[in-house]
Amino acid sequence: MLQQIARQQDIVEIAAQGSTRKAAALAHVAEQYGYMYGMAYRTGFKNSLVQVRMYRDPQPDARVREAATITAHPQAGNGGTAPGLEQGSLKPLPEAVGAVAVLKDLITFDVMAMYVADRSQKVKGYLACAVLTVLLLIDRSPVEAVASGAAVALLFTVAFKVGAIRRGKIAQRLTDAGFIAVRDEQGGRRFLRPGQQLPGHTNPFAA
Repeated sequence: MLQQIARQQDIVEIAAQGSTRKAAALAHVAEQYGYMYGMAYRTGFKNSLVQVRMYRDPQPDARVREAATITAHPQAGNGGTAPGLEQGSLKPLPEAVGAVAVLKDLITFDVMAMYVADRSQKVKGYLACAVLTVLLLIDRSPVEAVASGAAVALLFTVAFKVGAIRRGKIAQRLTDAGFIAVRDEQGGRRFLRPGQQLPGHTNPFAA
């Protein structure tokens, strides 16, 4: 990540193994070098990576922040200290805990989008339960088949509900922190800082 930042790329990609906490810590470091959080999603084998995309912030205060960070942490890419983190660790320093927690909420909210079902996903899920029931009727009794299908449908229902509740709590925390809810081009809900725009050709944070 620091190599990408050193090249002053317009977009920096962070791929943290499994943990949104690690991704948030790295995103915080990127912010200190003048970048702004853009989006996050899971990728890789079995969705084991949390992919975070950071955009270079063109605002003057971002360049001031970047210059101050470079001065304060000249050896960040060579084993030295990194802004906001304990040396040699992704654990945030006390003064960075709050900022990292907010980034973790932003990342988690975006990542959870793939697990929170919309109406079409729910229809597909329950249709799959019906197909499963029909298939089980081939070699099981009607009672066993229906019971198995109903059990899977119940699991779907609980998963949908739990995901929606958890994402709702995160959304409330982001709203309380001053973020603004918007809809992206696909209709998905996103949270932006005041003055920030979504990635795209009109977005000042995009390449």
